[in-house]
Order: sequence, then structure tokens, then C-alpha cells
Amino acid sequence: QVQLVESGGGLVQAGDSLRLSCAASGRSFSSYAMGWFRQAPGKEREFVAAIWWNDRTYADSVKGRFTISRDNAKNTVYLQMNSLKPEDTAVYYCAADPRGQGGSSLSRYDYWGQGTQVTVSS
Repeated sequence: QVQLVESGGGLVQAGDSLRLSCAASGRSFSSYAMGWFRQAPGKEREFVAAIWWNDRTYADSVKGRFTISRDNAKNTVYLQMNSLKPEDTAVYYCAADPRGQGGSSLSRYDYWGQGTQVTVSS
């Protein structure tokens, strides 16, 4: 069982930055693929970014503005969000794929955090 706890959300203005963190339990964290997803009110949950082994991938809507990274010594994955826009407003979820496959498909991720709210005002 993997437990994920997100933090770092908040209310910011357009153009500001935020860094989300996700702390994971488990001894094999370095082999997990980790992803960030988000869900805005009335919309389906969507892929934001993922990291596995030496690969990273991003949704087109955040490419060039968001950066995913991880610190395996701390069992933590980060999402640095720059140049935030009102359309980035959502609950952001961290997810783990213990098989290490990664990618943008929600179905690959077995474990999910409780989410952290990000609100960007115009």
C-alpha cells in the first residue's frame, strides 16, 4: 500500500508561481512512476505531468510553464508551476504507478492522494 500526501496549494494571482509537493510512503519509491493530475469543477480529471526513470511528459496546456521533479531520498515528487493562469484552477492530485510505466493515462496509476486546491485569480 502506498500513501500519498499533497501539499502546497493555495490562492494566487495570475502570473504567480506555486510548488506542489507529494510525499509518498513505501520503500520502492524510486521505482514508481509518479504523476500529477487535476480536476476542475464540473470537469473530468486530466493529466498534467508524469515522471518515471529518466523520462518526463507534460500536458500541452502546461508545457513550458510546469516542471515535475522528484527527490528519491525524500520520497517526494514536486510540481513547480509558473506563470499560472485562471484556467489552472483545480484540485491537483498526486498519483503513483508502482509498476513504473508512467505516462498520461489515469488507469495506470493505482494510488492517489487526497488532492490540494489551487486557485488562480485573474
